[in-house]
This record gives sequence, structure tokens and C-alpha cells, in this order.
Amino acid sequence: CEGRMARLFAVIVCFSVFVACAAAAGPIRVMFEVDKLRGKTGETGRFVMEVHNDWAPLGATRMMDLVGSDFFSQVRFFRVIDDFMAQFGISGDPAISAMWRTKTIKDDPVIQSNTRGMVSFATSGPNSRTTQMFINFVDNERLDGMGFSPFARVVAGMDVVDQIYKVGEAPDQGKIEDEGNAYLEKNFPQLTYIISARVMAADEEIPEGMQMAVDELDSSGAATISKGITATVLFFALLFVFRFRGRRV
Repeated sequence: CEGRMARLFAVIVCFSVFVACAAAAGPIRVMFEVDKLRGKTGETGRFVMEVHNDWAPLGATRMMDLVGSDFFSQVRFFRVIDDFMAQFGISGDPAISAMWRTKTIKDDPVIQSNTRGMVSFATSGPNSRTTQMFINFVDNERLDGMGFSPFARVVAGMDVVDQIYKVGEAPDQGKIEDEGNAYLEKNFPQLTYIISARVMAADEEIPEGMQMAVDELDSSGAATISKGITATVLFFALLFVFRFRGRRV
């Protein structure tokens, strides 16, 4: 009947709108500026992290909440293991650490793999993610089965990430939470730290000269694919209308 055809058409149109909105949202890029690369004051660099809501929506949302609150300013990379990963995300201010400690988020399904450049939240068990996260130096697929769900990827400046000071696991996380940067500056002054982290504008290009990920699909390519999907859906929707226009079932 005509009513049934109209409902089917409405479903197709709604799906088209959904795809278009998803394409419009896209990943969000965050520019990090860091100091004390290789443990040396004044050795600065930048890297770009691309946050994907479709990979891990809860993790991506938490990441953007942290960036929006300027959480990362002066945050140290306190657990950095060569040929493994660089962990960060404990505030240098004990009061801020205490505020976030109870704001846990539930786990996201593991959709992407913990390969080189991927970023995942650290956990202390199921549904325990707060603010700590790590960047994979190498392919660590074994972490996938342990529930570490990547929500972002370093798409430019991975060579800078590779120069983060390799402190190993010496810093005491409990003391960092209780005493903040005062503990780290006294006992581990070489630690690489974040100067700033900001959301890049939608039309902002990655600065020339930054080393891009080898298999990085640029934003224009991603947009082309998204637009292609949307156009395909709309095409079939219009085809459906013309096919059944004026026809009774």
C-alpha cells in the first residue's frame, strides 16, 4: 500500500540524514606541543592526535572533555617504556587528580587494534578508565584482547613521540597523584611534558614539515568517501521515489 511505501521511504531518508551527519562530524584533530624531548629542556616538538568517536565513543568523549578543560597543560609522560608505549594523563595538580579519580567511564568495545601510533586509555580493571592514556610506540596487538580500546591515533609527528624521554616505570603513580608535579620535578626532572593541547580548526592544515603517518588518509580523502556513501544512499532513495510514484500496491 501507499502508506507502507511512504514509511519505507521515510526510513531511507532518515538513514541518509544520519550518514550525512556522521560524515560532517568526522574525526577531531588535537595539536600537542611538548618540551624536554629526550630529557633536554628547550627541545620542543609537536604532534597531532586524531580522535575518532566511531572507534570508541566513550573514550573519545572523555578525551575531548579533558582537552576542553585544559587538563593536559604541564602533564608529564611518567611511564615510558622503549619499544612499548608512552603513558601520561595524571594531572600535575593533586586537587585536579582527585576530582577526576572517581569519574570513571565504562569500557568501549575494541574496534581498532593497538598498533603503532594508536592511543588507548589505561585501566585498572573493567570500567575503570579516567584520565590516563598511552601512545603505542610499536604494534601491541596483544593489548586488544585485554580490553584496551583505541580511540585516537597520532597522524602527524610520530617522530616527535618517539623522542619522549624513556623514564621506564620508575615514577610512583600514587605519589604523582598525591604530590603532583612537585614530586616529579624533584625526582625526575628530565620527563617530557605537555605545554599545550588544543583542538585544531576544521579547515586547519597540518603544518608543513610534520612527519605524517605512512598510511594516513587525509581529511579530504575521508570526506570524499563519506560524501560518496551519502550520495549513494540518496541516489537509491530517489530511485525508489520515481519507481513507485503514482503506483498502487
